[in-house]
Amino acid sequence: MKLLLFDQNISPRLVDRLTDIYPGSVHVFNLGLGNAMDIEIWQYAHDNDYMIVTKDADFSEFGIIKGFPPKIIWIRRGNCSTQEIETILRENYSAISELSEDPETGILTLF
Repeated sequence: MKLLLFDQNISPRLVDRLTDIYPGSVHVFNLGLGNAMDIEIWQYAHDNDYMIVTKDADFSEFGIIKGFPPKIIWIRRGNCSTQEIETILRENYSAISELSEDPETGILTLF
């Protein structure tokens, strides 16, 4: 499975909390992209074979306009805790894995 790149609006703590199921994933802050524009993050993910985990609609729009990769995991829960996002990502491991391998799908929306 491709590695996950957590966007600015997702807690950096998730990298460590999810290392057992998504090893090798990173947060934009750890890459020096904490203040980067969305298009720069999209480009980094594209160039380095990451899937972006975000709560930001802009990335799904990039996917429509520019295509994929990178693939987008769009969390649409609204205001929620880091624990809730961790649970969403754990409970949807199979769907995320399928997204990673499916050449026809670029965006997975999770609620």
